[in-house]
Amino acid sequence: MILAGNQPYFLPYLAWWQLLKAADLFLISDDYNFIRSGWICRNRILVEGQPLFFRIEIKKRSSYKLIKNMELMPVKVEKKLKTLKYAYRRAPYFDNGIALAERVLRCPETNLADFLENSIKEVCAFLNITTPLKRSSELAGNALFKREERIYDACHRIGADTYINAIGGTALYHRDDFARRGITLKFLKSGLPEYPQFGKPFVEKLSILDAIMFNSPEALQEMLEDYTLIDGGDG
Repeated sequence: MILAGNQPYFLPYLAWWQLLKAADLFLISDDYNFIRSGWICRNRILVEGQPLFFRIEIKKRSSYKLIKNMELMPVKVEKKLKTLKYAYRRAPYFDNGIALAERVLRCPETNLADFLENSIKEVCAFLNITTPLKRSSELAGNALFKREERIYDACHRIGADTYINAIGGTALYHRDDFARRGITLKFLKSGLPEYPQFGKPFVEKLSILDAIMFNSPEALQEMLEDYTLIDGGDG
């Protein structure tokens, strides 16, 4: 069984969804500390050829709180949809993207983790990703461990023999450390294919909404498969 996991980012870029799709079970890390400068409540969209932050607002932002204990401020749905319409109204698959964005933004949940989990489910449904989701907070006692020890514990309890991490974790996690615990460590290296964005130079690592606005559902399926799994480094 293949396990992957990550924090529940707000409409993250393509590689995040590739990681989710590559797993047999995806662990939403909701009982980790909120990162003020991270991607939990924001992402980037393309406005007149330039990346612009697109975010949801949080009450009492604090790096000392867990994601699952954070609350949203009321989402200004119409204002955010207006921003998306201005940015992408001429995109070839605008109707797909704006309909998805509206379903995400109109979610009634006020708890941050609940809102983000719903957004993940909405995007998965659109992209035909069927990987089951589980929250790390459902693993009682897992939060008592630190760093990679949390991953070992989750793998053993879930019955996973392989763990896939985002490529950015190559400096943190090592193959031999996982192997000693009976777990194969892999890293997902995304192809991050380019696609036309109004005929201007390509801007990478934007929200999945950008890819949806500019690409057909068939092209998106091909993009989701454009990755390789590489072995973890030596410890």
